[in-house]
Amino acid sequence: MTKYEFLQKLQRELSGKINVSAVQDQIDYYSQYIDGEVLSGKSEQEVVSELGDPWIIAKTILGASDNEEFAKTNTSYEAKRTSGKEKKNQEQNARIHVFGFDSWWKKLLLILGIIGIVMVVVGVIGGIISILAPIIIPVFVIMFIIRIVNSRKR
Repeated sequence: MTKYEFLQKLQRELSGKINVSAVQDQIDYYSQYIDGEVLSGKSEQEVVSELGDPWIIAKTILGASDNEEFAKTNTSYEAKRTSGKEKKNQEQNARIHVFGFDSWWKKLLLILGIIGIVMVVVGVIGGIISILAPIIIPVFVIMFIIRIVNSRKR
């Protein structure tokens, strides 16, 4: 896929779902990103394939745009990106993905994950106790009997 095809698909997926200026900001960002990577020696097709499917990127942008913080993050990122001094940071920031808990299924997944971890911990502790109980209980009984016998001798 070429840069032009990638940007067209991205624009088609975003159009009508977020405001026009936000769509244009995203198109400009990805256009500049692809150009920057091409200048660093990668082929256009290689860069586009690394980015992945424009549909997935659009869904990520749409999910993040629901979060008000996205606009603030994007604005501050634009200021850093245009400074020119931070090209290395630009490359690192371009690979950062924002994962928020802004939808019900992500919150449910987090809760189920926490419950799963708690169940595993309880299971491991219970397993250890069930393995050690047949050994530890007789040892304690023997120690108790020895103390009783020793205390009667005195």
